[in-house]
Amino acid sequence: MRYILIFWAAPLGLFWGWYFLSYYDINFGLLIFSRLVHDFAFQFYGDLLGLEPALIPPLLVQACATDTLVIFGILLFRRRNQVLAWMREAWPRYFGDRPVPSILNRSSTP
Repeated sequence: MRYILIFWAAPLGLFWGWYFLSYYDINFGLLIFSRLVHDFAFQFYGDLLGLEPALIPPLLVQACATDTLVIFGILLFRRRNQVLAWMREAWPRYFGDRPVPSILNRSSTP
């Protein structure tokens, strides 16, 4: 699972690092981080996909968020016993000795 997290985080970090550095034209003297390459890359992808280049970054954000939810869902599923044990331990600390509220009986009658 460690390798999945590494191979998930590294490309996202590299891409978003490049995106924001090139978007704000912080290029450190390198052409790859220039706004010119940024605009060219998104124009190229826009032409390739048949979309306007301004629509691509929100789609990338949505894809990265979905990918992140899937990866963390898998991680939580694999460690569900540890998470449930932590929740059982943390419940009294935050809510006292009150029982866990049930969603089955929402009646206010005694």
